[in-house]
Amino acid sequence: MTDDPALPDSLTADEGIPGSGRRDADDPRPPTPRTDGYVPLRAYAAIGDGRTVALVADDGRIDWFPVPVLDTQPAFAAVLDAVGGGFLELTPTVPFEVARAYVPGTNVLVTRFVTATGEARVTDAMTTGVAGRLPWCELVRRVEGVTGSVPMAWRVVPGTMLGTASPWVRRTRRGPVITLDGVSVVVSTLGEMTTHVDDREVAGVLTTAPGSRHVLGLAGTQDEPVYVPDPEEMDRGIERTVENWRTWTREFHYGGPWAQAVQRSALALKLLIHSPTGAVAAAGTTALPESWDGGKNWDYRYAWVRDVAYVVDALTRFGLREETHAAMAWTLRTVAKHPPSVFFTLDGELAHGRADRDVPGWRGIGPVVDGNRASRQLQLGTYGDLMGVVRTYVDAGNLLDAETARVLTGVADRACDAWRKPDAGIWELTDEHRYTSSALGCRHALLCAAHLAEEGHLPGDAVRWRSEAEAIAAWVRAECWSDEKQAYVMHPGTDALDASVLLFVDQEFDTPARLSSTLDAIRRELGSGPLLWRYSGMQDEEGTFVACAFWGVRAAALLGRVDEARAWMDDLLEQANDVGIWSEMIDGRTGEFLGNLPQALSHLALVHAALAVGGDTDAHVVDAQDERAYPSPGDPPSRPHTHGQDRWSSAEPARPAS
Repeated sequence: MTDDPALPDSLTADEGIPGSGRRDADDPRPPTPRTDGYVPLRAYAAIGDGRTVALVADDGRIDWFPVPVLDTQPAFAAVLDAVGGGFLELTPTVPFEVARAYVPGTNVLVTRFVTATGEARVTDAMTTGVAGRLPWCELVRRVEGVTGSVPMAWRVVPGTMLGTASPWVRRTRRGPVITLDGVSVVVSTLGEMTTHVDDREVAGVLTTAPGSRHVLGLAGTQDEPVYVPDPEEMDRGIERTVENWRTWTREFHYGGPWAQAVQRSALALKLLIHSPTGAVAAAGTTALPESWDGGKNWDYRYAWVRDVAYVVDALTRFGLREETHAAMAWTLRTVAKHPPSVFFTLDGELAHGRADRDVPGWRGIGPVVDGNRASRQLQLGTYGDLMGVVRTYVDAGNLLDAETARVLTGVADRACDAWRKPDAGIWELTDEHRYTSSALGCRHALLCAAHLAEEGHLPGDAVRWRSEAEAIAAWVRAECWSDEKQAYVMHPGTDALDASVLLFVDQEFDTPARLSSTLDAIRRELGSGPLLWRYSGMQDEEGTFVACAFWGVRAAALLGRVDEARAWMDDLLEQANDVGIWSEMIDGRTGEFLGNLPQALSHLALVHAALAVGGDTDAHVVDAQDERAYPSPGDPPSRPHTHGQDRWSSAEPARPAS
């Protein structure tokens, strides 16, 4: 929290809230300890460039960094294999405390290292170019001396690409180049530091002084020539990247509650939008466990139609155009080329099976998987996700082309029949049933299609679609309600509850009283404090599912229980980590993060909950700007920045398990 009187009230009130990415930024603390080389998942911040994501632990080590694209085999993956996975280390060699935060309005991370002899500041960014995303992958770590002196060591240790490749370091006239299975990574440095090149790593040491500056930079490509950037240009790229992020967030229109946390989630989602195609990755990692017992480890570096739908809906309300259209175009291109599927690759192709990799996994919890078994499942909720995103896009003033309209008409016609079939459900289960949420998803698809037809956008039979939608609602009311539970259950013939039913409280398929009673039953039976398990029986198998709790907040608000929703949201935001990143799951007993991260669905659910509590505001800009020089998360910089200063533009559902 800042007491700068020049700051607008909106920033002063919200900057330090949980989930904002700025909380506790000024309070140094010991770094999270490692156990057998692994840190708790809460310790990670995420940076990225629109093609890949890196995870930065609070002790200064980067333990995850696929080069140059997110869904390639990762060159650095110590988060899954502490011994052979590979990492980028930059940390003091003496005991230290740490405080960190994102530069507001950006995905550039600033970490303060405080020791007995001085303080140093590290700025981590995946840098962008003058015209946007660079054609190569570039990660830059700048070290600045603030006070006294801080001895630091750095190491670049490539991994085995999850046991599929053997790394090698070539010595060249332009510096050391790491090579492994088509990936090339050049290591560049700036400032006075030692550099030692080994066959399997590059390492060195440096010592900061007041006003000193050092840079460690990596530039990576795959199956193409290696571009070797000038290290001074890499350094300048940090300021350019900050400004590029601010240009994006200045277009972010949101004036509702928890503005900083909402913007931080939008920025996390931006990291997961695959800029070459417009696809939205479900998460930035693979194989991080949902259960302490193992076995529930999935690869989420794919694009789920559901996530794309939620992203388009949220970004449209925030006034963001480019990503909205890109995601929409990716979706329609993909479904026109392939039959409806639960998810696709980031390039819009069908996913093909899975392979288990011979590495231990985070904390030894395996298996480590490449791929996802759900690629061939039938999941009827996809119909609703697809037609819902199209309606959002068109209602925002956009138009469909004739071929897309023809394809979507066919999708709606198929939904008329498909809802009667059993499927794997939203949770991608192996036991097929006629799940309540799947039927309601088909109903949503038909209502959206009818609306589009009545507005002249689809050539289909709106009368038939509305009639079938009412038949679905009647079936759900008759077959899926439990008098004993006073709630809608997971599917006919069970007394199990399912939090995904909360997604449909605004669909008017039953009375508000019965929907409110369902919410009460879900909180009572699936709740753990402010968190919720996905469905009955999961309490002994896995963590609570972050998105479900935010769905509950949204449901409470839409049902008129706004005070309850506000209090619930406040409690939930306390569960974020120190930089506002959310995983897929949280252990309801210990608070530890579980599952892949950053998780798109968790951040999306937060955004939609805030929109609902705020009355779905979608209009004015949060124009909160911080005048402090940007790199410091709490203190002023030790000297003016040679590459210019800027103002901070500030403000800010987890993938269904397979």
